[in-house]
Amino acid sequence: MARKRGAARLDPATEAYFAGMRKVEDHPLFQPMAHRARFRRHEGNGCPPDGWAVVHETGTIHFHPTRRATPDEWAYVAAHALLHLGFEHFRPERLPHWREWTAACDCFVARFLADLKFGRAPEESAARAALPARTEAELFAAFVERGIPPELARFGTAGAAADMVPARTAAEVRDAAWAPWGSRNESWAEMLARGLSEAVRSAVSVAAGRESALGSGEGGKLTPARAAREWFIHSYPLLGALAASFRVIEDPELCRRLDISIAAVDDSAQEIYYNPFAGLGEEECRFVMAHELLHAGLRHQARRQGRDPYLWNVACDYVVNQWLVEMGIGELPKVGVLLDPELKGLSAEAVYDRIVTDLRRYRKLATLRGVGAGDMLEGGGPGWWERGEGVTLDELYRAALSQGLHYHQDGRRGFLPAGLVEEIRALHMPPIPWEVELARWFDERFAPAERYRTFARPSRRQASTPNIPRPRWAVRAESMAERTFGVVLDTSGSMGSELLAKALGTIASYAIAREVPAVRVVFCDAAAHDAGYMAPEEIAGRVRVRGRGGTVLQPGVDLLETAEDFPPTGPILLITDGWCDRVRIRRDHGILVPGSAKLPFVPRGPVFRLR
Repeated sequence: MARKRGAARLDPATEAYFAGMRKVEDHPLFQPMAHRARFRRHEGNGCPPDGWAVVHETGTIHFHPTRRATPDEWAYVAAHALLHLGFEHFRPERLPHWREWTAACDCFVARFLADLKFGRAPEESAARAALPARTEAELFAAFVERGIPPELARFGTAGAAADMVPARTAAEVRDAAWAPWGSRNESWAEMLARGLSEAVRSAVSVAAGRESALGSGEGGKLTPARAAREWFIHSYPLLGALAASFRVIEDPELCRRLDISIAAVDDSAQEIYYNPFAGLGEEECRFVMAHELLHAGLRHQARRQGRDPYLWNVACDYVVNQWLVEMGIGELPKVGVLLDPELKGLSAEAVYDRIVTDLRRYRKLATLRGVGAGDMLEGGGPGWWERGEGVTLDELYRAALSQGLHYHQDGRRGFLPAGLVEEIRALHMPPIPWEVELARWFDERFAPAERYRTFARPSRRQASTPNIPRPRWAVRAESMAERTFGVVLDTSGSMGSELLAKALGTIASYAIAREVPAVRVVFCDAAAHDAGYMAPEEIAGRVRVRGRGGTVLQPGVDLLETAEDFPPTGPILLITDGWCDRVRIRRDHGILVPGSAKLPFVPRGPVFRLR
């Protein structure tokens, strides 16, 4: 196929270099170190003109910027440099004889790569038969005593120079020892040991036919995270059904892009993201897996209801982690776990109400995703239920947790925290309709009108005693004046007529039932339009909507709160679709929004979600 005109094309040397780096990053032995090291290939770097690459003690590898080579040669050079770091060849006590020590380490690494059969050594390197089968220390002692043999002097990757560049100060090494998006600072030796263990496991899978090549495929790959998921499916009924519904994704590049330090969950996509370089064991992975599964199963994302996303995530973390500690599932990771015994027994909503009073402190906390980021991810595309796969997420997760609780208790698999059991049983009950919640709101604010008997307006005389007047039941005028409320109606272009009709009709019927004489209506888009007091019957009929511009609700709220003819204690109802600016309300209020709307502010009053 012809190349598109103007499309950028890498030169052959650069293409071969990137292909070689991919070979290194895909190999299970070198993968942990390759993702931690920093590769530099630009003009003017520290690589000598006649060399291939040099490795700094800080973990930076400088490659020759213009040399032409095959991908196998670049893979060999990169692996050679990484093994210097993994074998901890940078030793300050060897500095007086650094040339001899570097030559000894080069021979040892070259022998290791030759036995591993990884990559292809550059042409200037000696043949495999000349490589001595001795340790670095033995070679170093021989080189210091008798000098470096000419046939063993060219196994490095920097030409005539040393391919290991020590740091000038200890502080330089300490400052460079950082995990850019991982959760813990492992040493190079620990990463090499982890890679070696994974390479052995992958080799066994290849021999058994579960993987086609070393480090390829996920069919037989049982990492700590996947082993934790399998444990829940086979050994822990409470979360087994949920674990079976989720996929575990261990993609380092994806975790880097999403800034995931340890783990995160996307309940709409039914995926749990785990950072394979977090360095957690299987017991710690069990704790993390249960943490993310409870986030999804208890519908924490859907229960947020306009709260600050990060602070709500922190509040849910405190509750879930306390439960997991009481249940004895797995082992607590050393970072990313929020635990406070003082919050024991509180619901996520109660914890949220506490932590919002100290934003400066709680915004600096780290979840399993990282500092200042929540591990409950927002769903990106359309929900999986829209693709015709059966039930909704709510039904699936409620059924999975309820069934798991039943099996867990019948099998006597251990005690569970009372708060967790209550939340699971509450999820199994159908939600309260928004009309019932709104009716309760009216009942709390508009008690039945107080009536008294008066002769000022006598009742109809009875036919048997037409000359005897009788008193009539009446309502005090001052109490009726206070029985009113305000409605701020979002009339922006994004508001649908169905939402307006449903909300106004329900409000009008409740106002009539509770003997509300009049309702103060304000239409608001970019500006406020005061419609004055209207009888509930007029609201139920046809209302002329003014303005269809942008959404700024604050002018309408301010108009009601400062109006002289509006009761100072009168409540306010807002009707909006969520596409509005932040709004501040100083008095009692409620907000009617569609069921899927997300408010840009945290309301102090109730949110009625029209379903």
